[in-house]
Amino acid sequence: MAHTIVMTRVLHVLDHSLPLHSGYTFRTRAIMTAQQASGLDVRGITGMRHAANGPVIELAEGLQFHRTPGEASGPSGMRELREIGALADRIVALAATWRPDILHAHSPALCGHAALRAGKRLGIPVVYEIRAFWEDAAVENGTGREGSVKYRLTRALENRAVAGADAVFTICHGLRDDLIKRGFDGGKIGIAPNGVDLSLFGEPPSRDAALADRLGIGANGPVIGFVGSFYDYEGLDDLIAAMPLLLEREPDAQLLMVGGGPMDAALRAAAEVSPAGDAIHFAGRVPHREVERYYSLIDILALPRTRSRLTDLVTPLKPLEAMAQGTLVAASDVGGHRELIRHSETGVLFAPGDPAACADVLAAMSADRSGWDAMRTVARAHVAAHHDWSRNIRRYQDVYHHLLDRLPNGALRTAA
Repeated sequence: MAHTIVMTRVLHVLDHSLPLHSGYTFRTRAIMTAQQASGLDVRGITGMRHAANGPVIELAEGLQFHRTPGEASGPSGMRELREIGALADRIVALAATWRPDILHAHSPALCGHAALRAGKRLGIPVVYEIRAFWEDAAVENGTGREGSVKYRLTRALENRAVAGADAVFTICHGLRDDLIKRGFDGGKIGIAPNGVDLSLFGEPPSRDAALADRLGIGANGPVIGFVGSFYDYEGLDDLIAAMPLLLEREPDAQLLMVGGGPMDAALRAAAEVSPAGDAIHFAGRVPHREVERYYSLIDILALPRTRSRLTDLVTPLKPLEAMAQGTLVAASDVGGHRELIRHSETGVLFAPGDPAACADVLAAMSADRSGWDAMRTVARAHVAAHHDWSRNIRRYQDVYHHLLDRLPNGALRTAA
């Protein structure tokens, strides 16, 4: 007999969360906010890697998060096991007073294994969601090497988390397909794609002339922009190399770089010696609440990611946010971008690792503005149909209900 669920409680098990700002925390915020609005009772719990001062129970942007205090020590391997154990114990302790029906863990695999331990002790289902394979992310950010012992151990830990979970989600087809190639049953693996809260994106903001003057950006344009972290795999050196070629055809073109990261110094050095140096502007890191002002200056968001396992398998969030707020997108033709962008309909794709190809696309888009409004309209409609969180969370609800209906004896908590 099916269960009658008055209010399902879902505990999200996380690496880190708000009030820290990152793509990881913004996706979590979107999921939890949409689930809360749909009637679910949700909370988050973070492991020891949430590196921010704050109370053990913290309210951030209307969402409640519980922390795992302390810091794990010991040699590599032992330290991670201690992190898993501490987080699992914290989940079980919280469950004594706030009884979750579902544990929804999010990568990395440490969170998945902590949830599996706690779920077994509590007798409740575990959903594990993979946002990226962290061994590949380590390779791309320079903290790991493909094929190393650490790489293989991280992959094995991921595989065990997938095998142990009652249900699995990935954020895109690339990750799901890779798991199926490893031998996992595709019927167990759903997709919860990156999305946006469309209620946050109304009319595109008008151009902030005062900010443009402060940055030294002229009014004629076009303004090419990048907003995000300056990692090597983002291919921003190719974007800077494309600027002299673009200026040959669009003399008033400008490049606005908003953000920072490991490649910051190298990119600024490349801009200084570039013939297009006067047209390249670095805004530095800006508070999240200010980002919309910078977007108001950008005509085309450029995303020149290089080709790698990470960029072919993982979809980014930035193209969706840009499309939602009416900014055109030009992106490299890697797997993660192809899942989000329909070439010449919702954006334009160009060959990765090729500054000339990047310049050609940017010049062509800049020279013919007659189709800009139509592309903006189609892109926003695509986001609304396929990447609106208020719709996407239904994928989770269906799986939650299926797992809860499989529990023996039908003993579900329906009220506090």
